[in-house]
Amino acid sequence: MESTTPTPEQGKAYQALAIEAALRIGLLAGLLIWCFNILRPFVGPIVWGGVIATAAYPLFVGFRERLLGGRNAVAATLFTLIALALLLAPTIELGQSMFESAGRLAAQLQSGDFSVPAPPARVQEWPLIGEPLYAAWHLASVNLQEALSAAAPQLKQLATWLLGAAAGVGADILKFVFAIVLSGVFLANAETVVAVLQRLALRLVGDQGADFAHLAGSTVRGVAQGVLGVAFIQGFAAGIGMLVMGIPAAGLWALLVLVLAVVQLPALLVLGPVIAYAFSTHDTVPAVLFAVWSLLVGFSDSLLKPMLLGRGSTVPMMVIFIGAIGGFMLSGIVGLFTGAVVFVLGYTLIHSWLEPDQPDAVRSAPGAGALPGQAERHHDNNA
Repeated sequence: MESTTPTPEQGKAYQALAIEAALRIGLLAGLLIWCFNILRPFVGPIVWGGVIATAAYPLFVGFRERLLGGRNAVAATLFTLIALALLLAPTIELGQSMFESAGRLAAQLQSGDFSVPAPPARVQEWPLIGEPLYAAWHLASVNLQEALSAAAPQLKQLATWLLGAAAGVGADILKFVFAIVLSGVFLANAETVVAVLQRLALRLVGDQGADFAHLAGSTVRGVAQGVLGVAFIQGFAAGIGMLVMGIPAAGLWALLVLVLAVVQLPALLVLGPVIAYAFSTHDTVPAVLFAVWSLLVGFSDSLLKPMLLGRGSTVPMMVIFIGAIGGFMLSGIVGLFTGAVVFVLGYTLIHSWLEPDQPDAVRSAPGAGALPGQAERHHDNNA
């Protein structure tokens, strides 16, 4: 019986191979980490650009084929310009309104023309906060200067926070602009991008890679349209109503409505106090019309979500909430959106992987998330 103990020469050869393998793995890991650090500032815009491109692809295809005769580059360029206009035009308008409102408020405070209406007596009956809120509100209505002096430390902290938030929003808007440009690039090269993603999925998860690729595309599209799309519609509609009514800082309130809609909280948490302010500062008829408009905006998600989500995947609300809040804590405003999409996508993929035999609403939609013609090819391959 031959001995299996390696000879000294074989031991040295094994040791050399192990060292060489370790060096190769280390160099590869170092290269990947280096590449990731270079790419890390662009991860958010790249993910968001992919989300925009995935959600807008069916609309882009119809726009390209029906109006531009299949000219892909021209369609992608026009899509990018239109998307930038849709982002920047209301942003500039709302920002200008917010700064003008702040300027008017500062001028009124300096001239002494600003006055706070007296609080309604029923405010005292509110639980927990009624008494202190009524006292502070009453003091502001009687002696605004004294009320501001009493709240000076809190107001200073609030002003510092608002300035920091405004700077952060400006940086996030630039990231959105970059993401829209990237989405145009992705749409112009959609066939190539999808092919690369499908090959990557096949390498990572094997034969189920194509299913996961389709599932990912459908999940992104469903969340983007059913959650983010509804949030943008509610925020934009609320901002238009407040601009028409001349509500101070309309841009800020519209942004808060959008944030609440993304994290699946009622927009009326913001619109309610704004409605009360409108009734205290405007005539009855325009205030009532604004209240009706705000209520329609607040409850519009009940109608819009089923229309935009369609037969896409159903995801627990808590998953969207955790993804949005976690993304916001990690990456700011952009993370609010990308966090919801990425977390929902991860949840859906893991759920599908753990329970592959259960019917999935996304997977049951033929070709969900695929480019035209890919669903048929995928079905033939599975057959």
